[in-house]
Formats: sequence, C-alpha cells, structure tokens
Amino acid sequence: MEELLSMRGILVDHATIQRWVYKFTPLIEVGLKKRRKKVGISWRMDETYIQVKGEWMYLYRAVDKEGKTVDFLLTKRNKLAAHKFFA
Repeated sequence: MEELLSMRGILVDHATIQRWVYKFTPLIEVGLKKRRKKVGISWRMDETYIQVKGEWMYLYRAVDKEGKTVDFLLTKRNKLAAHKFFA
C-alpha cells in the first residue's frame, strides 16, 4: 500500500497504514454486518479438517439452503471459538 500511494505522490509510512488498519477495521466490520442478509430458519453446518501453511486446522462453514456460505471460521481445535461461532 505504501508503494501504491507513493506512485500517486502521497508519502506515507507503513506504520501509519498499520495504525489505519487497527483504527478503521472495526468501523468497516460494523458497516458490513449491517448489510449482511438475515439467515433463514434453515441452514447447515459443515466442518472440514484442512492443511493451511503446513498446519492442520478446522474450517467451519454455515451454509444456507441455497448453498451460499453464511459465515465461516478457520481455527485450530478451539471449543470456545466454535461455541462463539455458533452463537
């Protein structure tokens, strides 16, 4: 991002961009959650064990009746994270 901005004549440090990420990510996330469609009554849970960068992880996917992904969670075996995902 620093290089892209410098091509347009805007000089910015990578640390500044990182601070922007920390500051604006929660705001963007709130906006996206407001626009997300409501989940219907019927949805399915899919659990898969996959390898990511040489490490085995669990991929949980919530899928609606049309087969569209509602949400997903990629994690190591973490009972607390899985319960939060279902909530």
